[in-house]
Amino acid sequence: MVDPADIGVHYDERSPIGDEFRNGQMHMWYWYDDQDATPLKDAVHRISRKVTETLGLRPGERVLDAGCGPGETAIYLARTYGVHVTGVTVSAFEIAKAQERAAANGVAGRARFEYGDFMALSYPDDSFDAVLALESLQNAPDLRQVLGELFRVLRPGGRISFSDFSLESAADPARVAKFMDTLRLRELPTLAEWIAYTREAGFQVEEYTQCGPRVFGKKTKYLRAAMEDRESIAAKFGEEALTEFSRRHLGFFAPRKDQIGYVIMSARKPAR
Repeated sequence: MVDPADIGVHYDERSPIGDEFRNGQMHMWYWYDDQDATPLKDAVHRISRKVTETLGLRPGERVLDAGCGPGETAIYLARTYGVHVTGVTVSAFEIAKAQERAAANGVAGRARFEYGDFMALSYPDDSFDAVLALESLQNAPDLRQVLGELFRVLRPGGRISFSDFSLESAADPARVAKFMDTLRLRELPTLAEWIAYTREAGFQVEEYTQCGPRVFGKKTKYLRAAMEDRESIAAKFGEEALTEFSRRHLGFFAPRKDQIGYVIMSARKPAR
């Protein structure tokens, strides 16, 4: 069983340097092809846009960012759509960084951040119009339970959009096991299994895509792009800390490109 406190430590240890590499967004990147010259931070923001656009947000709506990271995506939503965002995370570093970032961007009144275990949220039923979960469901001890909890806090007719990794090939399982261990994943569903879990929770699935070749499939491109920032990040955190950060992520790159997919899914809680 995955302990939320352990996940919090996992991100406390990785997020400070990850925040620098990806500008407050702890999720993946998206490049169209090897000739795509988009900088890393912008390629990461593409995922933010691709997933959040499927929510169809409207000004004034209440949004739960479940597993909000260091806050950049929630701030983007507050500024772009005029929504009120509540970000929850089990990482103390991410909460502090997100609050600092929201204040600096003038949206502290519309983007707030707090400790929250999305397996057992403190919010009443029907609290939110929309839920966003960028690569956070994968860390849940029980996917059925967390999807059920997110279903509970959504109002009838409310929407959920999430992105996460998927298993595309069961060949060479040792490589996949290293990947899962590095990310603290209890399981790695296929696209069909993600759809089934979402429907079992009571959601009506409205849209989904598997864009792994442009995400995990561009892991070599990521490494080249990250090297461009290596010197400045080493100067800020120290060579030893950066080396340890890299060591902890070795297992992430173990699978072949075709083994790991990337699912984006949007669904709706039925209206009463």
